[in-house]
Amino acid sequence: MAEAYDMDHSRPLHPLHALLLTFPLPLFLGALLSDLAYSSSYQVQWTNFASWLIAGALLVGGFALLWALVEWIISGPARTARHAVYFVVLLVMWVLGFINALVHAKDAWAAMPAGLWLSVVVTVLALVASWIGYSGLRAGVK
Repeated sequence: MAEAYDMDHSRPLHPLHALLLTFPLPLFLGALLSDLAYSSSYQVQWTNFASWLIAGALLVGGFALLWALVEWIISGPARTARHAVYFVVLLVMWVLGFINALVHAKDAWAAMPAGLWLSVVVTVLALVASWIGYSGLRAGVK
């Protein structure tokens, strides 16, 4: 006898939430690439680029984080563990991104290598958050 699976693909992210989620990954990735360029050339302007990219990622990422929190709260009985994991990953990404912004606010020489490692971690977290968000928070087998 064949098993019947009820796939619950009720809805992916809201389009505006999906739009907000598109920004943190490329902006944090750009900051990481700027940090790599600074570490190989020692041109101070690269840390300035990284600081601005991090600020933009934090701004838009904060709105995506707020949206994820509201969606997690109002989802009610449809709330899943993916909602919680998605929110926690976004929260950790934002907090570490803020710490990264504070590290980049220091002198360029003082910002390395901590700024580079924080950029790597935050970029990976942004990738994970995007993956969870775009894969659909309610997709699964019942």
